[in-house]
Amino acid sequence: MITPAYVQTMARYNTWQNANIYGAAGKLSDGQRKEDRGAFFRSIHGTLNHLLWADQMWMVRFNAPPTPAPTAKNIPEGLEQYDSWAELANARKTLDAFIEDWASRITPEWLATDLHWFAASAGKDMVTPIAVAVTHFFNHQTHHRGQTHCLITGLHGVPDRTDLPFMPGV
Repeated sequence: MITPAYVQTMARYNTWQNANIYGAAGKLSDGQRKEDRGAFFRSIHGTLNHLLWADQMWMVRFNAPPTPAPTAKNIPEGLEQYDSWAELANARKTLDAFIEDWASRITPEWLATDLHWFAASAGKDMVTPIAVAVTHFFNHQTHHRGQTHCLITGLHGVPDRTDLPFMPGV
């Protein structure tokens, strides 16, 4: 289904796009970033907190030590994991570097196995092909960055290009 090269490309894309989104959001005021704009996770800040928390949770599920573990224990707490913009942005950069390193160690054999995990949001144990879980991990990032992009442009912020073919080195 997917290869280690795909995982490495998507990890690089994740880092590139997070720098893009955080760069554009960083030009907004703290009030603008935290304003409830009717999004699923309310605000730019809330959505980016959720995405950081979810990425940390997936790294824990993928048993990728030494994962920067989330301090929040569930989705609602994950929205408020970092109140400070600077701390949130720093945690994002740290995790993105970790994700790229993790991706560099992925093997085809690991991608062909199953992931046994507990989905707290569904309240049940899950068994998912790791290739599907990793694909979801990157798809989830793109989904919430898209929401954040919309929130930023709604405040007249201007993120850079988001299309994968424009990523440096592709």
